Amino acid sequence: MKKGSRKAQRMDKPEITVGLDLGDRFSSYCTLNEDGEEVERGRVQTTEPALRRHFEGKGEYRIVMECGTHSPWVSRLLKRLGHQVIVANARKLEAITGNESKNDDNDAEGLAHLGYCDPLLLFPIRHRSVERQQDLNLLRARDTLVRARTMIVNAVRGLVKSAGARLPKCSTNAFAEKVKDAIPEPLRELTAPLLQQVQQLSQQIGGLDPKIEGLVRRYPEIKLLRTAPGVGPIVAAGYVLTIDGPEALAHSRQAGPFLGLRPRQGQSGDSDPQHRISKTGNQYLRRLLVQSAQYILGRFGPDSQLRRWGLKLASSGGKRGKKRAVVAVARKLAVILHSMWRHGTAFEAFPLAATVTA
Repeated sequence: MKKGSRKAQRMDKPEITVGLDLGDRFSSYCTLNEDGEEVERGRVQTTEPALRRHFEGKGEYRIVMECGTHSPWVSRLLKRLGHQVIVANARKLEAITGNESKNDDNDAEGLAHLGYCDPLLLFPIRHRSVERQQDLNLLRARDTLVRARTMIVNAVRGLVKSAGARLPKCSTNAFAEKVKDAIPEPLRELTAPLLQQVQQLSQQIGGLDPKIEGLVRRYPEIKLLRTAPGVGPIVAAGYVLTIDGPEALAHSRQAGPFLGLRPRQGQSGDSDPQHRISKTGNQYLRRLLVQSAQYILGRFGPDSQLRRWGLKLASSGGKRGKKRAVVAVARKLAVILHSMWRHGTAFEAFPLAATVTA
């Protein structure tokens, strides 16, 4: 999902405004008239037939919902039915999420009143297309398999350590073959199914990799972003599919805050404390960029202005400085990738002029 443009958010207000709190089985709704007075509230099944029966042929409503599991398909359905749909950023709705009397009916009422007053109070977002969501699901499916494999590998290593032995270092892909002879005899029968699972997961992951490589045919900008150090097919595809277009951000410098890589701000009067990064936005892409930053600052990272800047930052604060440097490089990399995408230029290790700052 991405932020909607401010122009799109300034919509003409229909006579009816509906707050729709989406649930897994049932969704609560609260309906306001043109004077902001409540005229109806109730529940409707969270299914396409039920939503069609309730909202089809009613003219144009302004329907407000929070982003969540069901919001992509529900918002698309209601738009097809001719309604004005606003998907609110749930992270920004403290008035609803922090309500001491929080329940589905009250949430629907709060959404309705916020949507009636000013859509900008909802910090609206726009869901990506069905096609892009399906391609992004490919990356997330691979990520789930990788995390499952890592968990099993760590479990096997832990079991062997508990028996007083250690397994040799090796790549995860080669783990099942490399370590089977190093496992103590009493644990071999126990760990055999775990090694088999690791092998199967590696094969399944390998089967998804060509499909991810093939995404460049639909999104040629992936090839451009891969010219940056530490940015392979997964990171580039994840960036393109998550940001969903360079126009999603008005300025490249917004990429860091958009992905939660900028420190929180809590200034009040003379007090301006230093906070950790906000960690808002897409967690998966943020994790990918941090991995890329670790590669850039690692022993195999190619020389570049970005690497030198990060290493200088890491050397100024001990162990904590290294962690901060990784996050700072990830934030700057997010900015650089957006600038490359917007201007259609390949990565320059040592640009003549620093035109992008994080």
